[in-house]
Amino acid sequence: MPRMAMDLVFRHALVLDGSGAPGFEADVGVEGDRIATVGEAPPGRREVDARGLVLCPGFVDTHSHDDGAFLRHPGMEFKVAQGVTTDVSGNCGFSTVPNEPGRAYMPGDISGPGAGWTDLESYFSACMAKRPAINNLMLVGHNRVRAHVLGMERRAPAAEELAAMRGHVARAMAQGAAGLSTGLIYEPGRYARTEEVIALAREAASYGGLYVTHMRNEADRLLDAVDEAVTVAREASVGLHISHHKAAGRRNWGRVAESLAKADAAHRAGTSVTLDVYPYTAGSGPMWQYVNLDAIDREWAECVMIASCPDRREFEGRMVPDIAAGEGWTVEEAVQRILTAPRGKEVICIQFIIDEGDIETNLRHPRTFIGSDGIPVLKGNPHPRLFGTMPRVLARYVRERGVLTLEEAIRKMTSAPCERFGLVKRGLVREGWFADLVLFDPATVEDLATYEQPKREPRGIQMVIVNGQVAFEDGRHTGAGSGRMLRYRREA
Repeated sequence: MPRMAMDLVFRHALVLDGSGAPGFEADVGVEGDRIATVGEAPPGRREVDARGLVLCPGFVDTHSHDDGAFLRHPGMEFKVAQGVTTDVSGNCGFSTVPNEPGRAYMPGDISGPGAGWTDLESYFSACMAKRPAINNLMLVGHNRVRAHVLGMERRAPAAEELAAMRGHVARAMAQGAAGLSTGLIYEPGRYARTEEVIALAREAASYGGLYVTHMRNEADRLLDAVDEAVTVAREASVGLHISHHKAAGRRNWGRVAESLAKADAAHRAGTSVTLDVYPYTAGSGPMWQYVNLDAIDREWAECVMIASCPDRREFEGRMVPDIAAGEGWTVEEAVQRILTAPRGKEVICIQFIIDEGDIETNLRHPRTFIGSDGIPVLKGNPHPRLFGTMPRVLARYVRERGVLTLEEAIRKMTSAPCERFGLVKRGLVREGWFADLVLFDPATVEDLATYEQPKREPRGIQMVIVNGQVAFEDGRHTGAGSGRMLRYRREA
């Protein structure tokens, strides 16, 4: 009796299954939201000739800030075009939950007043109502939890306040969060002592979750910050994931080797440690969070480009020294004027503070994943990593520089993060697993987004499948809206 036709069949693809193993030629059949067969496949209602192309699992962006983007930009065009099928959101201590509708928590708040949800479950419902293009897994952010209970106060929580904070973390974990994230360089997280973070991380640990941290320092005190992160994880009995690992500032370049050595020592001693990295020499974030207006760091300011500046759109895409020269200001005056303008706390900057050699050292480490850290503010000139991260790894660090093999790069983008972040039956091309897939040309895949033209979609990505539906094909976004809200270690 002939087998029934499948929904979608890829013929003669070079399958890189996500495990890091060598590729093999095979047909891959998709039925519903699952991979039905790998090897030989019966006829498909639609068949794709994949000769000369790589078929692999969908990419996982382990460090995104797309919590609000799933509501403002549910098509997620900037992610799906680069092959991302799943985001890990809620990073750096910033998340959409807990939430009090109508309350503004902090400048640049990713939900904003009027948001209708209160907890992770109701946030997920709001996202699904928008029919998102890709999947979303959430962390619960320490900054948000602290602001919800203490506001922006610079003090330790009282016992009852800490208990309330722990309750919010526990509730998010029970509803499917993957762990607690911190941003200890940012307000209000920077006001927390280590003991507070340990207490909250224990709530994540009770659900088998992770402690995911933008550490307290990524520059001169990088190694101290790693020690603190390891201490939190060890004392809370929780796995540690270090966000966007770097050694910021020229005088610190090369120190990622020392930092990784500390992470390796902790890992050998029994504290599980992973990390992520973005493949760019510049970071990005809310400018006001990095500046002491009473003592502006000129060396830092000279390395800064303005990405988004609502008060002075003509500054967007320009370096601070160039702005200062054009306006007749000193560099310090330029920073002061930009940040003290009426909407100064909405300014997003790009900071050229990272060494290329450190990126390669990070990428070679076996327990690093790839995270864009993109900020989805589409007005102005966003950091090109929002549109180009995954193809940049494949083009620059695999094909051009040979830092990684193609098999290892794909493992870092697929099975490894799926296993770490509890994404069940995702991250491998395997029968019965969810059909999140990317078809691309390894000879031509390339990021096209630049600091001057940051909103250009990559080339070489032929097709992206999300839960069995074609989300992107030959440069066209299909609007399938097949993304889901994923819950830690639960099949969905």
